[in-house]
Amino acid sequence: MSSNENDIAIKLNNISKCFQIYEKPHHRLLQGIFRGRRQYFKEFWALKNISFEVRRGETLGIIGRNGSGKSTLLQIICGTLTQTSGSVEVNGRVAALLELGAGFNPEFTGRENVYMNASILGLSQEEIDEKYDDIVKFADIGEFIEQPVKTYSSGMYVRLAFAVIAHVDADILVIDEALSVGDAFFTQKCMRFLRKFKENGTLLFVSHDTASVVNFCDKAIWLDAGVTKLIGSAKEVTESYLEGLYEANQGNSVNLASSSNTISSNIIKPDEPELEFWDQRLSIINNSPLRNDIEIFKFNENSSESFGTGGAEIVNVQLCDMDDKPLSWVVGGENVNLLIKCKTNIDLGKIIVGFFVKDRLGQILFGDNTYLTYRDKPISLKADNYLIAKFSFKMPIFPVGNYSICAAIADGTQEEHIQHHWLHDAIIFESHSSSVSTGLMGIPMTEISISL
Repeated sequence: MSSNENDIAIKLNNISKCFQIYEKPHHRLLQGIFRGRRQYFKEFWALKNISFEVRRGETLGIIGRNGSGKSTLLQIICGTLTQTSGSVEVNGRVAALLELGAGFNPEFTGRENVYMNASILGLSQEEIDEKYDDIVKFADIGEFIEQPVKTYSSGMYVRLAFAVIAHVDADILVIDEALSVGDAFFTQKCMRFLRKFKENGTLLFVSHDTASVVNFCDKAIWLDAGVTKLIGSAKEVTESYLEGLYEANQGNSVNLASSSNTISSNIIKPDEPELEFWDQRLSIINNSPLRNDIEIFKFNENSSESFGTGGAEIVNVQLCDMDDKPLSWVVGGENVNLLIKCKTNIDLGKIIVGFFVKDRLGQILFGDNTYLTYRDKPISLKADNYLIAKFSFKMPIFPVGNYSICAAIADGTQEEHIQHHWLHDAIIFESHSSSVSTGLMGIPMTEISISL
């Protein structure tokens, strides 16, 4: 085996899985009697020719809609399901947190299930005895450890199951949506464990939360109806998945930014004075080398990736001071206005404009939209009109690095809406210096002191 092959934790080659679907129970018996001379079932291909590699120490995110084949794929990797064709190579001990309650006997107590599940995962009786107290402490379910797990809530199921896989010294962890169940405190505990595990272990992470995939994963695979739609960086794949999700719900998107024949190319914009960009640093007396100087690059609609139906479009995005003067520089901790200018191409009845601020990995740091402000009195507008949404806030203090602002305009409600234009990187800004000591971003402190 070559050194490169030694680095491979998981390797799939043209994996396919076909299930036989019978309309009536007795058709199974008839199929056995006729032994293939007549077919009483329909074929359902849950997976079709899936191939990829995961290197040791790498984290792979798997995303896709319900029924796309994610869980089937994980079960094949874990060995609880056999593929119809193709080959699977897994190097190392695998521990999986699949569907809720998998691997547990509901009649057994929590203690009995710990011993049974850990032994299935490869631990000896002596190893389980040694780790048992730590598992119980991690699960933190109290006296319920001596009760049958059929009496557990879904959150308690996850607590115990995760506690077991966290202590079996696995080389590969497989997490399938289960962490969406449970309280925030335990979820944070699990996330801290996973971040530490990622330092040396291999992780397969399935989630509908694209921000979590971008946050956790080195790369991602998008499954759709059992086939591979895209494999690439987590940011690239999640953005394409999001676009595909909206297209599936509302029809094909119009690339409003890059196409020379887009609606925006024919817009006759109203006359408006050209505003000069100015440097806000000049008005702030701050000689500290830790001042958070943030350079803001101008909006360029032609260089930003976008999608949407084209019923409306974003024509400008600017970070401004409190007098709405566009800024070329801003200092973290100062008040700013974010202005998002939009044009309607059709009549809209319930306009929603929003934004996200994302870091270089595409993780959403914060954002907001206009829905709650105008929920009782929705804003409507006829076609060929303009509007400007303003968001006023104190600019956070950012660690050194590059960031982007994503802007969007939709029509409908918070839960159900049509996405007319989603602009991924409407504005890019760069933080040149920072006083942030930890975390993804900082906020200005009103006071920091020590009393003796």
